[in-house]
Amino acid sequence: MLVESRALARKFESSDLPVSVDETDRIDSYVKLGVSPVMPVFIEDNGRRGLRKVLEAVRGAGGTLIYVLGTSLNDVKKAETLRDDFPEVTTLTLAELAGPPLLTELGRSVTRQRVQQYQRYMDDADRVLILTHNDPDPDAMASGLALRTILRRTKQTAVVACLEPVTRPENLRMVKLLDLKIETLAPEQLKEFDKIALVDVQPHYFPGLLPHVDLVIDHHPEQSGYNAIFKDIRPDYGSTSTILTEHLRAVDMDISERTATAMLYAIKSDTLFFQRHANRADIEAFSYLYPLGDATMIRKMEGAEITGERLDYLIKAWQQGRMTEHVFCAFLGEPPREDFIPYVADFYLQLENVQWTVISGVVNDQFVVSVRNLGYSRNAGDFVRRWFNDIGSAGGHRTMAKAVVPVEAFQKKFGTYEGSRINQRMLELVLEFLHEAKEKKEAGGA
Repeated sequence: MLVESRALARKFESSDLPVSVDETDRIDSYVKLGVSPVMPVFIEDNGRRGLRKVLEAVRGAGGTLIYVLGTSLNDVKKAETLRDDFPEVTTLTLAELAGPPLLTELGRSVTRQRVQQYQRYMDDADRVLILTHNDPDPDAMASGLALRTILRRTKQTAVVACLEPVTRPENLRMVKLLDLKIETLAPEQLKEFDKIALVDVQPHYFPGLLPHVDLVIDHHPEQSGYNAIFKDIRPDYGSTSTILTEHLRAVDMDISERTATAMLYAIKSDTLFFQRHANRADIEAFSYLYPLGDATMIRKMEGAEITGERLDYLIKAWQQGRMTEHVFCAFLGEPPREDFIPYVADFYLQLENVQWTVISGVVNDQFVVSVRNLGYSRNAGDFVRRWFNDIGSAGGHRTMAKAVVPVEAFQKKFGTYEGSRINQRMLELVLEFLHEAKEKKEAGGA
């Protein structure tokens, strides 16, 4: 506590709060208290002193998380007139201090500080690369658009790109309907950019390819073994677009209809319309974006979901797959594109009595497996990490996961299998994984 008189200080003698008496409109007063950019500072506006001078002193001492508390709505409205000069200030009534609005504003102001820091850091770059994973999905593309908005850049000065182009029909439809420009780069072009930001992906996805990483924003489980100047990774969020919606709101950025539509579609598709790995933040982001976007456009983008090629692989999975103990497992052979594998996994999870789907295939000499479950049994991410993390890339959430490993590494670890024998081996792996959990639970109960 910092108060202006000893009489006020005596009122806090019975509390555990350390109290200092000093001038509240001097920078030195706050420097002595150790105010820093990550320390929230609450200022009561009692109307008897120059609020502007106090704010200048706090900011001069390094404060960025500043809250002005008024005793009434009129006080708050008066304080809000200072926002043009003090954009980092959040205004609250004393009645809100102990309620949910305070928690919301605390979170938003911390996010605002983070965003303002990376905005300033990126400002001096001639060209920024916003890089997504290969064959980007709606969340990756929408996140790229959102980050470019936050950085206040154009298509020329902030390039949204990937190393392998969009292939899934509904994603191509999204690109066409929203007139998106997602460039495909060769690995050697990465060094041409001054700053590199990753969205919906982390550096381990590009082993040995990135010259440096400046910013990472992702909702997948955090991976270790890399350095980034800034990162915001929230694995409890259903989409990266949700994180970037909070970033946009924190710094009061205008969101175009096209960007809002892309982000709405991303949140909807990544969470299966809140049926999979979604939390309150995803719902709030969707609610905020909905009036800003074009719902009709989203329905058009969703219209490309079923194609003849996909139907062929759905039939193949049904004919060659196996169903055991609520697990549907199928090997698709060598589909022309990787997206057939997660599509089949999502589709068969809707089947009656299916609780897990494990769908695999070989694409470009890589063994790819997509895992889905209903969310109330063991963790799908743990399953792929258990069997494949030592020979390739593996990870995911409780309800959805993926592994990509070289075919040779798969054969070396599990033997040389083809067709139905691969499918049988995958079924054995998931059943062993599920039985282990059941045995541990029964042993614990005993």
